[in-house]
Amino acid sequence: MKATEVVRCRGHPLVRGGHPTTFEVTKEAHLTAAGDCIIGIAADKGAADLSPAFRAALARDDAIVRTRLSAGGVVIEIAGRGSSRMALDHPTDLVWRRSSFVCGRTVAILCDRVAASLPRPLIDALSSGEQLLVEISCVTPD
Repeated sequence: MKATEVVRCRGHPLVRGGHPTTFEVTKEAHLTAAGDCIIGIAADKGAADLSPAFRAALARDDAIVRTRLSAGGVVIEIAGRGSSRMALDHPTDLVWRRSSFVCGRTVAILCDRVAASLPRPLIDALSSGEQLLVEISCVTPD
């Protein structure tokens, strides 16, 4: 089974991409310097807004999650995993994690990229306020 979601958001002058264990997009329209994991704001979806089919696919331990980030002509792909522990109930945030920690904001765990390892041209585009397209696909065995 394959399920996909598309999230649209934008960068902000305070996007730094410095967090060593996560990256995040949020529906919030503001960002402070403390939010070094946040790469996109004003998102059109939070975890609670994901479709039922996508949520069901993602909440499986055998789910493979692929996320494609596109901004300012830079495209990057991130690989991660789903988990049966995912609640996907946070109203504003989506978080990708290097660890296996799960909370209501988590949409992928065991990711091969986090904010600090994203390409600097992508972070530069986002700190210039570029639009960010987040395409998430989740594949599970039938």
